[in-house]
Amino acid sequence: MAGEPPDIRPDKETASLAGDAVEAVIRSQWGRILASLTKTFNDFQLAEDALQDAVESALIHWRRNGLPRTPAAWLIQTARRKAIDRLRRKTNFRSREAEITRLIELDADDNDRERLAMNESAIPDHRLEMIFTCCHPALEEKSRLALTLRTLGGLTTEEIARAFLDRREAMAARLTRARKKIALAGIPYEIPDSTQLPERLNSVLSVIYLIFNEGYLASAGDSPIRSELTDEAIRLSRLVVRLMPEETEAAGLLALLMLHNARKPARTDTDGHIVPLEEQDRQSWDQADIAEGTAILKQALARGRVGAYQLQAAISACHCEAPSWSETDWAQILALYDLLEAVMPNPVVRLNRLLALAQLRGPEEALQGMDALAGTLEAYQPFHAARADLLARTGQTDEARKAYAAAIALSTTPAERAFLETRLARLSTG
Repeated sequence: MAGEPPDIRPDKETASLAGDAVEAVIRSQWGRILASLTKTFNDFQLAEDALQDAVESALIHWRRNGLPRTPAAWLIQTARRKAIDRLRRKTNFRSREAEITRLIELDADDNDRERLAMNESAIPDHRLEMIFTCCHPALEEKSRLALTLRTLGGLTTEEIARAFLDRREAMAARLTRARKKIALAGIPYEIPDSTQLPERLNSVLSVIYLIFNEGYLASAGDSPIRSELTDEAIRLSRLVVRLMPEETEAAGLLALLMLHNARKPARTDTDGHIVPLEEQDRQSWDQADIAEGTAILKQALARGRVGAYQLQAAISACHCEAPSWSETDWAQILALYDLLEAVMPNPVVRLNRLLALAQLRGPEEALQGMDALAGTLEAYQPFHAARADLLARTGQTDEARKAYAAAIALSTTPAERAFLETRLARLSTG
C-alpha cells in the first residue's frame, strides 16, 4: 500500500550476524530512534521512511564492514542522510530547501557525530513527546493506540492487526491515515501543556498497557516474552507518573505493571515453555518489584479516586501476596472483579471474573456464565483455552478437546500452541 512503510524484519533465512544485529537494535531501540528522528525532521512519514532506508543500508554495510561501535547512533546518522536524499528528490524541493540545509548542517556537526558515536545514551529521548502526539484527540482512539504501538512499541502492522482482530491491509490503511492527519493538522511533536494533559491521559495509559502486554505475552515470534517491551512500558509509565503525580490511575497503571513484571521470571521454564500461574515457582518472583508495586498502589488507593488500573493492580497484588495458588484469596479477587466490571464493563473482564468464580464456587457455575460470552469472544483465544480447562475439570472430555482445538487454531506463537497441545495431550491420556 502506498505510503505504508514496510515492516522492518530481516529475512531469517538469509540473516547473518549483521542481520541479527539490525533486528536486535530494532527490537530494543526502535521507539527511541524513531522518536528522535521525528523530532528532528518534524515529519512522521519522513522519519519512518528514512529509518527504513537506513536499516536497508545497515544490512549491507554491517555485513561488509562489521558492526559499528554504537549501532543505534549509526542508524540515526544514516537516516538523517537518507532524509536529505528523499527531500532532494521531491517535486517541491524548493519549498523544503531550508529544511535540507538544517539537516546538512546537523550532519556536518562533528561534535554531535562524535557524541553519538561514543555514547548511545546521548541519543535525545523524545519518546514521551511522541506518545502524546500519537494520542492527540484529533485521531480516533483506535488509531491512537495502533500508531503508538507501531511507533514506540516497534510492533509490525501484522502484529497490531492481530491485537485488534483486524486484517493487515485495513490496519495498514488506518496507520497511513493517522500519519497523514498528524501532518495535515500540524500536530506538534511535544508534551502538551497542563490544560491539555488530562484529555489525552486515558489513551496514553491504554497504549502503555498494550505495549506491556505485547511484551508480557508476545503475539508473534519464537519467544513468549519480549522484555524490551515490558521494560519500555514501565519506563514510559514512570515518566507519566512523574509528569502527572496527582493522577491516581497513572500510578495505578505503574503499580499494575510492576506487579505483573514481578512474576515474569517464573512465566517460562528453562526451555522457554509457558508456565501457568498456578504452577509457577513463587520463590523466583521479584520481591523488589512486588514491594514497589504494592507501595505505589496503596498510595494511589489512599487518595480515594479508584479506577480500573488500580483495581487490576489490586487483583494482581492478591496473587503476589498469596503463598500458593490454593491459598489465594479468591473471595477478595471476585469482589474486586465485581468492582472492576462496574467501572469497565467488557467481555474480557467478565471472562476473568468467571475464572475467579470457578476457583471459589466450582467450574459448573462459571461454565454457565461463559455461554453468554461465546459469541462475543469467539475469536479470542484465551476464552477457548479457559473454557477447555473448565470443561476438563467437569469431566466433559470431548467438549474440552474441541475447545482446546479452537484455542490452538487461534494461537499465534509456537509457545502458546505448545502449551495448549501439552494440555490437550494430557487430557487425552488422562
